[in-house]
Amino acid sequence: MNSRFWKENWAASRPHYLDWWDRKGLVITMWEHLAKDGPPHEEVPEPPPARDWTQYWFDPEWRAANLHYRLSRSSFKADILPVASTHLGPGSLAAILGAELEGREDTIWIHPRADGSTAIALDESNRWYRLHLDLVTACKRLAQGRYFVGCPDLIEGMDTLAGLRGTQAVLLDTIDRPEELEQELQAVNDIWFEVFDRIYDVINEEGEMAFCYFSIWGPGRVAKLQSDISIMMSPGSFRQFVQPYIRQQCQWLDYSLYHLDGVGAMRHLDALLEIEELDAIQWTPGVGQPQGGDPCWYDLYRRILAGGKSIMPAWVEVDELQPLLDAVGPNGLNILMHFTSERDIDRALAIAEQYR
Repeated sequence: MNSRFWKENWAASRPHYLDWWDRKGLVITMWEHLAKDGPPHEEVPEPPPARDWTQYWFDPEWRAANLHYRLSRSSFKADILPVASTHLGPGSLAAILGAELEGREDTIWIHPRADGSTAIALDESNRWYRLHLDLVTACKRLAQGRYFVGCPDLIEGMDTLAGLRGTQAVLLDTIDRPEELEQELQAVNDIWFEVFDRIYDVINEEGEMAFCYFSIWGPGRVAKLQSDISIMMSPGSFRQFVQPYIRQQCQWLDYSLYHLDGVGAMRHLDALLEIEELDAIQWTPGVGQPQGGDPCWYDLYRRILAGGKSIMPAWVEVDELQPLLDAVGPNGLNILMHFTSERDIDRALAIAEQYR
């Protein structure tokens, strides 16, 4: 790695990630970043405030400069990765295929395309496609090896089609036009591979890369996969309309993490464990549920580990860390902690070192 890399303990942290992918390591990290104590990694000028939310999200040069400044003042202790988050909304592949993006204070919203078309094709002149490439290029130009430029959260499969046409329309397609739906899902996958490769060519660092959502890293091509719409599907429909395309992605990727979102999605766990090439599963309990460090999820974690996958519990409190490791063990866990300060990080590291 470049000698200018802002993560000083990367030589120690890198093997933690490699071991975790191999179902035997322990990673202590967080999603996004918090401010570091002491001086910045490097003196970086702060850009002027964004004029509006459109510039905040969709001006690649301003956004790259803002990320560069914030990362220069972020903590990368423990296994926290220095990653410039280039996401353009959860599911921005839908915008590349014809949906519209709207930047708001809290996030980017995706609006289905108005023409009602079911055509799936990649138009390289699409403004949102150009923005994806312009944004990662602007970030890579500023990074110069100081940090990773993350891959945006493209999302795939039925979630992409829901972004294009709306959730209800896609669910009805599973009944009214299943064969056409399968053709569209294959077309989405084919385009996902092409778009991912174009982004990877820009962001990879000596053949290694990071992915924005859940801040994962690995050699080769790495991605978070999902099907949030599946919370409204039966296990049979999941195996028909989701599992085959997730399997294709896992076979193509070098490392893969599936985002299992919500208690209702747990019924699809068996189908996910059937995908031999899937490496890990991230668990998000959902709104109103105990978060990832709660003992009620220990059996779920044991089941995933027994199924040959690594796991990523999310939003674990420092006080929950030791009971979790005692109950589940330290092997195959990438734990997204809820840190509010570097003091929290130090407390978690002291606990983790007892198990490494």
